[in-house]
Amino acid sequence: MVKPKRARIQDVALKAGVSNMTVSRVLNDDTKVSDAKRALVLKAVQALNYRPNVSARRLASNKSFFLGLLYLDTRNAYVSQFLFQALKSSRAKGYHIVADGIDDNIEKALNSIQELIDVTQVDGVILLPPVCDMPEILNFLQTSNIPFVRIAPDSQLNLSPYICIDDYQAAFNITELLVKNGHTKIGHIIGNAPEGVSRLRYQGYLDALRSNQINVPPEFIEQGDFTYDSGVKAARKMLALGDRPTAIFTSNDEMAAAVISVAHINGIAVPEELSVVGFDDAPLATIISPHLTTIKQPIQEMAELAISILASGKFSDLSTANPRDFRNVLGFDVIERNSVTAI
Repeated sequence: MVKPKRARIQDVALKAGVSNMTVSRVLNDDTKVSDAKRALVLKAVQALNYRPNVSARRLASNKSFFLGLLYLDTRNAYVSQFLFQALKSSRAKGYHIVADGIDDNIEKALNSIQELIDVTQVDGVILLPPVCDMPEILNFLQTSNIPFVRIAPDSQLNLSPYICIDDYQAAFNITELLVKNGHTKIGHIIGNAPEGVSRLRYQGYLDALRSNQINVPPEFIEQGDFTYDSGVKAARKMLALGDRPTAIFTSNDEMAAAVISVAHINGIAVPEELSVVGFDDAPLATIISPHLTTIKQPIQEMAELAISILASGKFSDLSTANPRDFRNVLGFDVIERNSVTAI
């Protein structure tokens, strides 16, 4: 038996012959609505068995503001960090974040986003990578007239406001740190292939080596996917080489932690025999031993800025916005700890 589709506020408005806003006002006992329209809305509500949702609470207060945050996989520490900071920042401003993990299947993902819009009537959406580069989702939000901000996108940069750091330069700088410590045999574990930051960090690594006239063999480079398990797999291959790297730069901290773990298991001392650097400055960077040298991303600032951009309403109509105002590149820091030593 097919489950009947849940009535939406749009369905109520259509049946009553009024606007969505009028339906919302009736549901919130707004006295500005005429008795005639109120009767039409309540009749439609009863006929459709419509159940008011969280959006009614938003409209009950002029200060409330709802934002969606779309992500693909919470196994990535970066996603968890961003989500925490977004919740913290929005709470401080009196806003509300509705986080939604979408499906790999694009049809299911679009249905999930439609439900998010219907149920919460979000005022805007924050898109984390790789969701920020999925064309079907970007087109869907545009068609639905939902303002959105993208975090670290790699394509269509003139489409909407976006926030990022210079991932290429950060990777270049941390690779140069290894070079300055005497390392020439430097391996790299690439991040998740569909994400643009993985390509930028890989390119920064390569260019730092080239600028120092350093060549590395292909086996010093492995593909990961930003997960601990992929870091373990890559590290096992690299550290089993007869002529193994003396340093490894991984595209995020989770994979760096995996490298350190595999090194410990194989009796390879870090940093005495192997220097390891990561990217993100996730909480685990100071939990593992030795503490990890890494790139610090301003995740709290990124979350706060994303919320501020959407709350400002400046880009509520992207068709009239100036693409030159979309770019927001924040700074980064190389955090030196004790996972690196000179040779």
